[in-house]
This record gives sequence, C-alpha cells and structure tokens, in this order.
Amino acid sequence: MSNIKTYFFLILCILFWSVNFVIGRFIKEDMTPLELAFFRWAFVFLMVLPILVLRYKHIFNSFKKNWFILTLLAFLGITSFNTILYFGLSATTSTNALIINSTIPLLILLVSFLILKQNISSNQVFGIVLSTFGVIFLILKADIDNIFTLKFNSGDILVILSSATWAFYSVLVKFKPKDLTSFEFFSSIVAIGFMLLMLIYLYQGYQWAHELDLLKDNYLIFLYLSIFASISSYYLWHYGIEKIGASKTGQFVHIMPIFGIILASIFLKESLQTYHLIGGILIASGIYLSLFYKKKNS
Repeated sequence: MSNIKTYFFLILCILFWSVNFVIGRFIKEDMTPLELAFFRWAFVFLMVLPILVLRYKHIFNSFKKNWFILTLLAFLGITSFNTILYFGLSATTSTNALIINSTIPLLILLVSFLILKQNISSNQVFGIVLSTFGVIFLILKADIDNIFTLKFNSGDILVILSSATWAFYSVLVKFKPKDLTSFEFFSSIVAIGFMLLMLIYLYQGYQWAHELDLLKDNYLIFLYLSIFASISSYYLWHYGIEKIGASKTGQFVHIMPIFGIILASIFLKESLQTYHLIGGILIASGIYLSLFYKKKNS
C-alpha cells in the first residue's frame, strides 16, 4: 500500500478531467472546439511563461538535444489530444464518448507491449476487461436493450482518435529528457504544443472582436481548464506514470463515469440507482486486479 499517495493523486486527476469532459460536451453552443482548446492552452502558456523565461537557457539546450521527442510529445499531448476530443464531443453523445474513452487503458496496454515490450499478465488483462465491462454496465443502465439505441457517427471516430493519441503520449512520455524537471518538461511541451495550435487557430481567421467577447464571457471556464484540467492534472498523471507505470495509471480512466454520476447527482439532482453501485464495484474490482497483480503473483 506504499502507493496510496499515487492513487490519490490519480483519482484527483480523473476528477479534474471529468469536469473537463462535461465542459467540452456542453459548451459547444458557445464556441468552437478549436477556440476552447486554443484559449485553454493560451492561459496555461501564460502561467508557465515565468518558468520558460527563468530557465530559458537550460530548456533551450535540452530542446536542441531532444527536439524530436519534445515536439512529438507536445503534438500528441497538447496540440492534438484535447483538440480532437473537443471536436468529437461536439458531434457525439456523452454516452458514446464515455464508452470509447474506456478503451484508453487497453490502448495503453497494447502500445506499451508494442513499443516498450512490456509483459502483459492475465490478471492485468482480466482487471482491465472487468472494469471496462463495469463502465459499459453503468452506461447501459444494466439493460442490454439500451445498446440498440446507441448511434455512432463521425464524432465517435474523433473520440477514438483522441483516445489513441493519449495512449501513445502516455507511453512515449517515458522517453522525455532526463535533464528537465517535471515542471520544465511540462512548460516545454506547452510552449511547443501551443505554438503549433496557434498556427491552426490563426489559419481559421477568427474575428478578434468576437474572440475578445468570448474570452471575457468565459474566462472562468478557461481558468478552471488551465489550472485544474491542465497544469494540475498533467502533473498528477505524469506522477502516476513515473511511480506505477503507464498501464496501471491508464486504468484510472475507468473512474471517470463514476465521477460523472456523482457530479450529476450533486449538480443535476439525478438519483443514484442500484446499477450505479454494481457498476462501481465492477470498476473498482478491475482496478484492484490491475494494480496489485504483481503482488499476488510474487
């Protein structure tokens, strides 16, 4: 149980991302997905700018030696992941997105096997499959007939792409430069990723007067996304990967639907049902198997 701190950090990370998930789904009428992604990372860039300025020489020297992996990680984790996800959430339902999002642990496990040659135990696979089933059980509300009401569209393909992007990022972050601290690394990929995103944003030709009004009306959302869903969550996610590895860290994604249910019960006054409890038990059991399979086999 020496990793209790790590598990707590990852649960907190998923809580922050769960709110981000809700925002991405329901703000679609107010701004485009690209605007949401751009202003989110613009706020983050301004917040990490002091680190970039103070540590400029050290960070730039590291970039010269590690430009490829830093640019790749920035493109995957900053420029692409949330931008693609926001586009997907604007074109699909929360139910579909949650089902697809639950594939991230399996994708991380597969990418870890292909790139890192990481061994996969039967307990680990069973744990991930069990918690995935728990997610589907929750979403279908314990009624298999509900699966026939699901309709998949282009937004679902984008959510799949964003999930794959995050899986590759989570595995490849193992190769980040060792000479950069966690905050120096994060500041570096934010700067690179934001610059790439800004090129796409400027190409769209948005009207500045409209953008300023959008910024003024939604600055609290951007503050939340930058402080909690970006800086805090990325640090907590990386902390988890460093302590217990990408595969085990990825399993915590399955907690997201549970937080969605809790948030709905608090803010939307939705009642908790028996299938919520059963689904939560399945998810928790699967996570337990995945986290402790080595201890049981040792």
